[in-house]
Amino acid sequence: MKKIIKFFLRNVPRAALQRVVRLAIVFIKPFYWGNKVECSVCGKHYRKFLPYGYVHSRPNALCPNCLSLERHRLLWLYFNKKTDILTSSLSFLHIAPEICFVSRLKSTNLDYKTADLESPWADLHFNIENIPLADESFDVVMANHILEHVEDLDKALNEIYRVLKTGGRAILLSPVNPNREVTYEDKTITDPLAREKAFGQKDHLREFGKDYAQVIGKDNVVVIEDKDFIHGFTNQQIYRYGLGEGNENIYLAIKK
Repeated sequence: MKKIIKFFLRNVPRAALQRVVRLAIVFIKPFYWGNKVECSVCGKHYRKFLPYGYVHSRPNALCPNCLSLERHRLLWLYFNKKTDILTSSLSFLHIAPEICFVSRLKSTNLDYKTADLESPWADLHFNIENIPLADESFDVVMANHILEHVEDLDKALNEIYRVLKTGGRAILLSPVNPNREVTYEDKTITDPLAREKAFGQKDHLREFGKDYAQVIGKDNVVVIEDKDFIHGFTNQQIYRYGLGEGNENIYLAIKK
């Protein structure tokens, strides 16, 4: 199964993959019925999660029902346990919307909008480096695993913070290499395979290091790096919820 998933991830365009994945998962799901793992997003339980990964396949990663990954299940737990987001009527812009979140966030009292360059289920379509929306429009902006892909990181961050209201929160998770002290970027690397070797994936333009919170910060923005949330779970809970290796941090950027 992991070879099949890896093949499709590496060879099928993202927009096309998004259109067919919900149909394909219907046929896969029965093979994973059980009760050893539980998705914190959709509440379904299975004997294990599906493997997932573009380069290195991770076991116990992808929910066979809602398609959540480790970071999504951790973030949903964070929303429930440490924020008021799911019980509020805040304005919420979700950029590059993860399918596991969309229907659940739409069912809340949030004034919820989705946006993407090409996603078939997005309400709005635009480039994150040029957001065609008014200043201070949203209480919450969420853009996960996007900043490693953008051509101009400063432009993308400036646009996110521009449409964020004063006092608003931006949820900006990205892959961070815990063994890299300083974020690495080299614009001369353009070959896809060379990018994969340098940055971890062929469509990544940089690899973030332990300085990620400083990299995404601005003069009018305070970045909170929550390193402790994951440690509030036991090893049994980390396995049960499929939270990976338990080293994912939550990053909230608050506009002053």
